[in-house]
Amino acid sequence: MNRFNYLITTIFTILLFSVSTLFASNNNDTDTATAWTVDKAHSAVNFTINHFFTPVDGNFNDYEATVHFDPENLNGSHIDVTIPVESVNTRNDRRDNHLRSEDFFNTSVWPNIRFVSNSIEHAGDNRFVAKGELTIRDVTHSFELPFELLGVMDHPMRENTKVAGIVAEAALMRTDYGVGVGDWAATAVVGDRVNIKLNLELLASE
Repeated sequence: MNRFNYLITTIFTILLFSVSTLFASNNNDTDTATAWTVDKAHSAVNFTINHFFTPVDGNFNDYEATVHFDPENLNGSHIDVTIPVESVNTRNDRRDNHLRSEDFFNTSVWPNIRFVSNSIEHAGDNRFVAKGELTIRDVTHSFELPFELLGVMDHPMRENTKVAGIVAEAALMRTDYGVGVGDWAATAVVGDRVNIKLNLELLASE
């Protein structure tokens, strides 16, 4: 092989190696993060809203969540949560049925609340913010869900399983999503601000 051909071959080899390395690096950045399932026996989706001046607590008994999360791979992390509104529970059947009705959520037309993240960002220490879109009824708005990773450890009672704890707190205005129509759009009786708190215990197979 003459010197010119040797030089061309060497340059081609270097370029090929560089492109392959870059491609592998980009793939690592976008690999899906660890998949977690919610242990519903040790988790809760809670909310609080005022009735006149007094906070009234409630929760949703049913929800489905797809959680891919790794603090070291936020590009590959993603959250998708669906909450059937029929599962609302304020410990008062008459009130719960009213919330399901056309006056509020109108579950016969819009049965689910859904949050889908577009990105997850680090917010210091073990705190993060999932930024995405929240849909309630037929209204979708950008929404930020701050959460804290409480810890990750080997599950002492489940072999080859990791357990993690997450708490999240946020607030929204129900009228921004059209929850409460007619006389119920007023906020003197049923307040506007809804405080949300999620306590999630997550499990992942190693």
